[in-house]
Amino acid sequence: MAKRCALVGNQNSGKTLLFNVLTGMNQKVGNWPGVTVERKDGIIKGTDVELTDLPGIYSLSPYTSEEEISRRFVVEENPDLLINIIDATSIERALYLTTQLLELHKKVLVVLNMEDILEKKGYKIDVQKLSEKLGTTVVSISALKKTGIKELISTIDESERIVTTNFEKPIYPKEIESLIENIIFRFDQDVIEKRFAAVKIIERDQRYYSKYYKEQYEDSIVRLEKKFDMDSEQFIASFRYDYIEQIRNTCVEKKIVTSFTQKADKVLLNKWASIPIFLIVMILVYLLSVGLVGGATVGIVDMLFNGGNAIEFPLPFIDPIVVEFAPEGEGLMGLGPWLAKGITDAGGSDWAASLVADGAVAGVGAVLNFVPQIAILFLLISLLETCGYMSRVTFLFDRAFKKLGMSGKSLIPFIVGTGCSVPAIMGARALEDRNEHQMTITLTPFMPCSAKLPIITCFIGGIFAPMMGGGLTWLITFLMYILAIAVIILAGFLLNKFFVKNKSTSYITELPEYHMPSASYVAKDVWEKTWAFIKRAGTIIFLCSIVVWLLLNLNYKFQFTEDIEDSILASIGKSISWIFAPMLGLNFSWGASVSAIQGLVAKEAVVSSMEVITAVGEGENVFAGNGTFAFFNGFSAMGYMVFTLFSAPCFGAIGAMRRELGSSKAMWKAIAFETGLAWVLASAIGIWGALC
Repeated sequence: MAKRCALVGNQNSGKTLLFNVLTGMNQKVGNWPGVTVERKDGIIKGTDVELTDLPGIYSLSPYTSEEEISRRFVVEENPDLLINIIDATSIERALYLTTQLLELHKKVLVVLNMEDILEKKGYKIDVQKLSEKLGTTVVSISALKKTGIKELISTIDESERIVTTNFEKPIYPKEIESLIENIIFRFDQDVIEKRFAAVKIIERDQRYYSKYYKEQYEDSIVRLEKKFDMDSEQFIASFRYDYIEQIRNTCVEKKIVTSFTQKADKVLLNKWASIPIFLIVMILVYLLSVGLVGGATVGIVDMLFNGGNAIEFPLPFIDPIVVEFAPEGEGLMGLGPWLAKGITDAGGSDWAASLVADGAVAGVGAVLNFVPQIAILFLLISLLETCGYMSRVTFLFDRAFKKLGMSGKSLIPFIVGTGCSVPAIMGARALEDRNEHQMTITLTPFMPCSAKLPIITCFIGGIFAPMMGGGLTWLITFLMYILAIAVIILAGFLLNKFFVKNKSTSYITELPEYHMPSASYVAKDVWEKTWAFIKRAGTIIFLCSIVVWLLLNLNYKFQFTEDIEDSILASIGKSISWIFAPMLGLNFSWGASVSAIQGLVAKEAVVSSMEVITAVGEGENVFAGNGTFAFFNGFSAMGYMVFTLFSAPCFGAIGAMRRELGSSKAMWKAIAFETGLAWVLASAIGIWGALC
């Protein structure tokens, strides 16, 4: 029978990175029973050992659903080995959980991670002494550099040689130890983790206190509380930390060295420089992803789908460089025209060629054009997250978020939301305060996700670039993200003032050491997010494009029509165009109306719908000539972007909101608030432009 191991440790200890290193691709992702918390299981490479990555916890006294899951698995599932990963740079805090695990009467392997970083800070841990003090095996590794991994795998595979001897070691004053022994003596034989349960009874942990309650325990606990002048949970924690401090003083040697992290934080967390530095960092992110590197790739990908004879390379603050590689009218044919030609040459009908070229390829291609930009954006954000900088950003904005009834912890879902709103909304469950949890879920969809980037880039490239110069498209994109932050602040103020009325919550976070990101982890992270975007284009966007093409080419008699103004789609759009007219500068556009509605299915579908409408209408550019969208100017484009970016999210995110908010009523309230605020802001911009 295969051995079952559990990987348990604090958050930011390198636990998930170690899990990925140990299992590679031999892992599966699911949910824990009864909750939507992600569960990861895998097989350690080169062995038949099953490994479960438990949610990060700081102790076995749980306050959140993630902590409760980890406690229950460790205590009740009876794994063959508990692999306790410790951040060597925060050993005193990490050993709190370790000492609790050792009380469970289970086999524990302590994995000391990031000792190399600790040495750079001027500290040295005597691993042999630490092993003797803890009474169990200790292995030193670096999950990032993958050093010590072979020794660790060998130790896990031969775990029967691990001897944990510290189950009953007294660490409290004799009065407390006497009560612990008294409680243990009264336990039935079937209670395995006797010392752990006894300590929990003293702490009045209801999972144990109510189950093993004896009246004399309470009298003894009260006497101890009076003696130590603090409640039982406090004095247990206090004396446990005293014991941990003794271990630290014995096993850790210190030299006076100023670490790179300390030096960097003096600048990056400076009272006056921190926010400007953050803005500069984000400007560089969008300069690279949307401007210099990402911008050049859009034309290349578009040419692969639609053909062309020149590539445009945008440059900051100056006109773009245009490289022509063939005379006008020649060059690469492109996938869409090539397939259309192949169909007609084979005797196929014109409508079949149009369905493929103007429907499927035009719609999907309009979204896939932005894959390079999105991949670069994912790459840069992932680098900032894994190097340790983003943890500091949550700290920087904590004070501002407190004024909105939230904390810096709420910023984490917003950061995740730059990739996709669905995991961002699910990530809000880590917030303990119910009102903060609801506010964060409602506000997270305001953050422009990867699916909204094509909308931003489409309008900036087609409307604002000709007005301001193509080299500034990246800057306008960055300003749209700044606008998103402003909308989140406004929406948060309105929610806190009139709806939720939440008091600010405290936020305590660990600032990890700065370190070089793991290339394999970043590559995997970027690939998974980018592939998810591509799959949406190949499924949802493909189907939406086909549906739009059909509705554009059929009338209500289900006959093909040559004039798209007589189509089913145009008729639907005209019936709802009055809703969108204010934000469009009082223009009644059926095309813009139906494209906005498509955004409920998937935000990328806004662009694909506009592209299909333009292609079927025999236009070459979405905003050119006398086409359906030629009316757009700066104000109406901005109003339309504001609505499509900040109104209700896609169906996938709406489903996540329903699960996390706990009821359809709460979900509809959130959607009404988001859409209503977006409509008011967008209409104000559009009407202002119409009056100017």
